[in-house]
Amino acid sequence: MTIPRAMVLFLAAAGSWRGLAAEDNTLSDEEKKAGWKLLFDGKTSDGWRGYKKDKFPDGWKVQDGMISRVTGGGDIVTVDQYESFELLIDWRITEGSNSGVMYRVQETEKTPYMTGPEIQILDDDKHKVSKTSLTATGSCYALYPPTKDAVKPIGEWNRFRILLNHNKAEHWLNGEKICQYEVGSEEWNKKVEGSKFKEWTGFAKSSKGYIDLQDHGGRVDFKNIKIRVLN
Repeated sequence: MTIPRAMVLFLAAAGSWRGLAAEDNTLSDEEKKAGWKLLFDGKTSDGWRGYKKDKFPDGWKVQDGMISRVTGGGDIVTVDQYESFELLIDWRITEGSNSGVMYRVQETEKTPYMTGPEIQILDDDKHKVSKTSLTATGSCYALYPPTKDAVKPIGEWNRFRILLNHNKAEHWLNGEKICQYEVGSEEWNKKVEGSKFKEWTGFAKSSKGYIDLQDHGGRVDFKNIKIRVLN
């Protein structure tokens, strides 16, 4: 189907055309002007390394424009640390897979989830998890559930938009806002106290840290990883 030029211009002006027109792992002129930068160039592992490692782990592969957890290799983290930001990331999983995106991770503990909150990625059906449970896809793992089911079927691409403005966080999945909270608020602290995280004194205490992609079993692919730092 040919889309009329007038409609193309309208969609571009509205910001809706980006996902249709932009090539994977690139920035549009508008994104560059707005301060976005790529965290993955689609060709190399530049900008990433293993958690507590100085190199990229063998279990992760860069191929076909994706950065993928193929076999066990541990989590990977960004080289740089971030405080307040807007993050876009496309992901897809295979049946039974489990992964996640964490933020403000520190390398002071055995595992990244002991310091960094996690936005869950999971085959909810295979793991018999309700789509709006505390551990469902899109949740702030074990603390805040997604308010709706916006995930696409296994094998299809999903898009996270993660907004962290100081301590106020929003999770968006495929254009739907599904979770919001404030790190360090009275409500947050009560939820942490009632969870396994209470045992880890460094959990969610840092104002900045690494962005982490989790290795928790099964194949997971990522692409179009973009970040815009907020003042």
